[in-house]
Formats: sequence, structure tokens, C-alpha cells
Amino acid sequence: MRELQSRGVAFDLDADGEIELSLEGGHTCRRIAHSGGSQTGREVTAKLAAMVAAEPRIEVRERASATALWSDGDRCHGMLTETGPIRATATVLATGGAAALWRRTTNPWGAIGAGPVVASAAGADLADLEFCQFHPTALARPGTPFDGRLITEAVRGEGATLLDASGRRFTDELAPRDAVSRAILDRMEADGTDSVRLDLRGIDPERFPNVFESLAEAGLDPRSEPVPVAPTAHFTVGGVAVDLDCRSSVRGLYAVGECSCTGLHGANRLASNSLIECFVFGERAAAAALAEGPADAPPSEPPEWRFEPPTEATRDAVWRLAGPVRRPEQLRELLAEPYPLAAAIATSALERRESRGGHLRTDFPNLDPELDNVHIVLGPDGETRRESWD
Repeated sequence: MRELQSRGVAFDLDADGEIELSLEGGHTCRRIAHSGGSQTGREVTAKLAAMVAAEPRIEVRERASATALWSDGDRCHGMLTETGPIRATATVLATGGAAALWRRTTNPWGAIGAGPVVASAAGADLADLEFCQFHPTALARPGTPFDGRLITEAVRGEGATLLDASGRRFTDELAPRDAVSRAILDRMEADGTDSVRLDLRGIDPERFPNVFESLAEAGLDPRSEPVPVAPTAHFTVGGVAVDLDCRSSVRGLYAVGECSCTGLHGANRLASNSLIECFVFGERAAAAALAEGPADAPPSEPPEWRFEPPTEATRDAVWRLAGPVRRPEQLRELLAEPYPLAAAIATSALERRESRGGHLRTDFPNLDPELDNVHIVLGPDGETRRESWD
């Protein structure tokens, strides 16, 4: 945090000028730094963009979408884009997650798992694809552009409560996200509703201005009445399998952040740990990529495969067939989806015959101790294997 402050990132400070720490789900003490209440990502990326723009050695190619990795299956030689190939000794994927592959999501449309898809096509292993974290408190406004809009967990850390149809509090709001999501799903089923209520009436609007502004934009007044919320796809734990320097199984190819799978998050990410993961592993990946040795000349002919985004039908199918609660017959149906990551998620979810973290199966509702510390790794040939990572 001190390093980020030295680079101009402004964190919320307490009366003594120290970083103000908040409490979030799954944590037992205040350890999360914020900027502008819940605008930390915007603050960090804005300062990063300014630093990149000011660095003459960095060439930014806007509107140059990646279409494939330039790989022979053993070595990555760069990337193919809509505006031509880019040859590179080391290629680092930082494409974000895949939660927008589910129709109901807190994520922007671009979070469709493009990184793992292009990496797998280039010969890389993927891991832990069965684990998708469903955020407990996303706005429930079906049929509107506001459906799935995130209401930050930080408000629950400051005292917001979850209420059932009768107005009764029914769970520990600061339990890990999978536990809170399951409690909400159970309560929705028992009450016959499509949402529960989040009570923010005791929260100071000045503490989370963007939350209250967002809800007002959706036509809600959280100062006078609780707002409807329900779980929605939020964070994909799995991705490109990498080591502690973010190396994939393909030489010269690295992955950082939500498109990668370091194993750090286990089966269900703790709130805000993903940002810390990016800071730590981004630095590791940069150092390792700079030290990458020279490669032979790339293949004379680039691969024929090109990335195609998922359709709306695929997004509907993933939400319906691999949502917060999973059934084997539905997962098998998802195997037929043309978007590679949708079928890969189904394959991994069928292989993990238990319920753990962000993966809940109706036919295997309990945790299986035999699968402790076991990762489901999916090879580029579509075959799964089980690995224990030190």
C-alpha cells in the first residue's frame, strides 16, 4: 500500500492520516484499504493509465483486439491481433475474469474469459474452472439495465443487514461469500421470492456515495427502505494454471490476475484479495518475463484458430446450467456449448464430485476430504487430471 501511495494512489485515511481499514466478508479483522469508499479499482487504474501514458518505452495499441496467441503448442512467440501480429519473447495475459459468461453478473460484458480461451488454444493448461464466486449482494432488478449491479460488501462491514420477506435478519452478513450466498438462496426458496432485502438505512451515504448514487439511478432510495438483492456471478477463481512467477505450461506465456490460477484463492476468494494478488503477482510476472531467454523463430505460418466471443445464448445457458446451484444433468447439457470455456467449466464441475467454496452440487452436497488441496487441471486436449500443488 505504501508503494502505491508513493505512485500517487490516494487511499481513504483516518483522522491520524493513516490508511483507514475496513472489514469485509470472511475476514476477522479490519485489513482492507479503500479509495473513495468503493472506488478503489477506478483510482488504481486511473493512476496506472496516467503512468503508462507518460512512459515513452510503452507502446499502447488501442482497438487492436487479440485474436490468438502465436504459439506452436510448446512456445509462445507473441500474439495475433486484428491489426497484425506482435512478436514477443514473453507474452503476459492480463485479460480479467469470466464472470460475464453468466447472464446475471456484476462484471462488464468484456469479462468473458478470453485469456483462458486463447491460452488453451495455444496449448496451456487451465485449472479450477469449476469455482465461480457468486457475490451475495447484487441488485435484483430483472429486466432492467441495473440488474446485477454490485453493492459492495464493504457496506455490510459497516453494519448493513440482510432481511427476509418478513423483515427478519437471517444470516451472518460477514461470513465467507459462498456461505452468505447459500443462505440467501435457501431463504429465497423458503419464501418463494427472487430476492432478499439489504437494509442500508443505518449507513452514512457520504461513506459510500457511489453506492447510494447508483441505487438512486435505479429508482431506489436506500435511506428509506431496504433494496432487493440476490447472488450473481462475480469472480472466477480458475483460469490459466501458473506457477509463483505466473508462468503457464507454455514457454514464454504468462498470466496475471483473474485470468490466471495461482491457487492463492483456494475454492472461494476472500473479499478484496484479488487486488492484492494483482499487485504481488504482477510484479513477479514482470520480473520473470524480463528474464525470459531468447526463443527460436516463430512458425512461418500462424495458427488458423481465431477467438470468437460467446453468444447471448451461451450466457443464458451458463447461468441456467452452471449457476449457484449445480445439477449433473444440467452440467452435461452445458458440454454441448460451442464457446470453449463454457464446456470447460462443465467438464471441471462434473469432475469435482463434492461441494466446496464456489462450487455447489445437489448430488454431492458435502465436502470430500479426499479432494482437499486437489486442483482439477484441464489440458488443451480437453482431458482432466488431479494435481496437488505445494
